[in-house]
Amino acid sequence: MIVPEILPAPAALTADDFSARRQRLMTQLPRDAAVLVLSSGLAQRNRDSEFTFRQNSDFHYLTGWPEPEAALLLLPGRAEGESVLFCQEKDPLAEAWTGIRIGAEGAVTQAGFDQAFTNDQREDVMAGLLDGRGRLFVLFEDDEALALAQSLREELAAAVRRGARPPVAFEDLAPLLHEQRLIKDERELALMRHAAEISARAHIRAMRASRPGLHEYHLQAEIEHEFQWQGAPAPAYTSIVGGGVNACVLHYIENRAPLIDGELVLIDAGAEYALYAGDITRTFPVNGRFSEPQKRLYEIVLKAQERAVAAVVPGATLVGIHQQVVHDLTAGLVELGLLQGEVEALIADEAYRRFYLHSTSHWLGLDVHDVGSYRENGEPRPLLPGMVLTVEPGLYVPDASDISAEYRGIGIRIEDDVVVTADGHEVLSATVPKSVEAIEALMREGA
Repeated sequence: MIVPEILPAPAALTADDFSARRQRLMTQLPRDAAVLVLSSGLAQRNRDSEFTFRQNSDFHYLTGWPEPEAALLLLPGRAEGESVLFCQEKDPLAEAWTGIRIGAEGAVTQAGFDQAFTNDQREDVMAGLLDGRGRLFVLFEDDEALALAQSLREELAAAVRRGARPPVAFEDLAPLLHEQRLIKDERELALMRHAAEISARAHIRAMRASRPGLHEYHLQAEIEHEFQWQGAPAPAYTSIVGGGVNACVLHYIENRAPLIDGELVLIDAGAEYALYAGDITRTFPVNGRFSEPQKRLYEIVLKAQERAVAAVVPGATLVGIHQQVVHDLTAGLVELGLLQGEVEALIADEAYRRFYLHSTSHWLGLDVHDVGSYRENGEPRPLLPGMVLTVEPGLYVPDASDISAEYRGIGIRIEDDVVVTADGHEVLSATVPKSVEAIEALMREGA
């Protein structure tokens, strides 16, 4: 038996890394402010069974804490310690069923928090820690955190006559925290390179395995086997494997249909490693050979995608890159006769949207559609080193009677993960073939 290669893993983030993130955030806050962030909880799948736990991305970014039912308070300038964690208590019986818990003592000695309490102490301790804090920063998108913040303020307000000083205002933490998350440091980029390389190997594996007679789920199995083999415990999102016309459904996830000789198959899948996402799309022929109409359409998308990747440099904007892609795709559609008219007029009328419905890029990080504003002061923001984005143009030709039969029902998307560098860009997913010749050569090798 030949054992497939196992990629060497990058260095894991340490307690010091997460502590540095907390300190960086607190330097942007008033001295009398406080921050409250909650972890994810367990979600029930069915009777006596939960979904696999996945930590809230914002909570993970600040803590690295791997358990559910936890809360973080940040208290800038507090002499007794600025970072306070509330977590599950040690419980030998519960741990016998669901695994060892770190506990409050371990939160300090292992995870680097200044102070920690168990959840059964939260009611008695948390309000006191917020006493005298003028503004409480909380993620407004988190209803549970907002409800807890309101309850704590009401508790302090009821004790005003005894000298309590409740927070006078709530502020949304997202603008500060999500801007910090948008720029990745070198430790994060190492993890993202690894997630992208695992994802790339998975796509290559699926290309090699493809043949008529399989089903979409067979290629999904190949993809996700590679994720697990390389230590990525889950996909970063539900894998998309769409053969034939299914590729025209942007978020197709049924993955049950047979793969038909002569059709294309689109795979949009990425591994999640250390909670960082890969996100790659490739489209290739089920039988390993592009037909001439498929090749003509594919080359239009490929040219647009390669030009868009080349345009990723500091100072460029995602809006500008998208406009270039729209121009290239529209010109290609006119060349093939799928649109008629002047390119600029067709763009102004948005005629291209029958074939291209989505934006070209999104941020990538702990979330596959990662956080961070796309605009500054109402204008498209310039790209900066450390930003990570996808570049993913596509064409999706409806199966409609007014369209030339040779192009009907063909869906094509090509997507890479790209880091903005000081002098240009780095393509994290470059090892996956995307030219017609390279894809066909790889699939001949696989066959």
